[in-house]
Amino acid sequence: MTTEIERRAAELEVRAKGRELIGYAAVFDTRAKIADFEETIRPGAFNATLRDRPNADVLALVDHDPAALLGRTRNKSLELHEDARGLRFRITLPKTSLADDILALADAGSLGGASFGFRTLKDAWSGAVRTLHAIDLREISIVRAWPAYPQTTVSARALGHVADGPFARRIRLLELEGGQ
Repeated sequence: MTTEIERRAAELEVRAKGRELIGYAAVFDTRAKIADFEETIRPGAFNATLRDRPNADVLALVDHDPAALLGRTRNKSLELHEDARGLRFRITLPKTSLADDILALADAGSLGGASFGFRTLKDAWSGAVRTLHAIDLREISIVRAWPAYPQTTVSARALGHVADGPFARRIRLLELEGGQ
């Protein structure tokens, strides 16, 4: 299990319905390029949080910023569940200026997508392909701009087992580029 929170983003549609945002924070069995490796998420990966820790307080944020809170599972303003496609969410937006801004961007089709922050509980490697089997979900985020992978430095540093492998030099360069 890693102690660093990793973040992943995907270019996914987020729809507004009344004062709710609905979409997918993650899609299963789709490869994502992260630094010098690829990653996929297996169905059931979110069960460690959704089923096994039903009282976990997962946050809904904007751009992974804890000061930009949209909702949370504790008060049921954020609902999460896995389906055949991936991790589906529904956020009931509060009456705040931030939520109003996000809702306006969603109505205009201007949001970049959705993302999620997690800690790895169980993964497997096959060459340069990482498969996530179980994760500790911490937050989902609405991404305003580009749904790239802005936290690859954090992701790479969380990969302790590659410290002496072929990715070690690239990881150190990513850390330097990120000012870490």
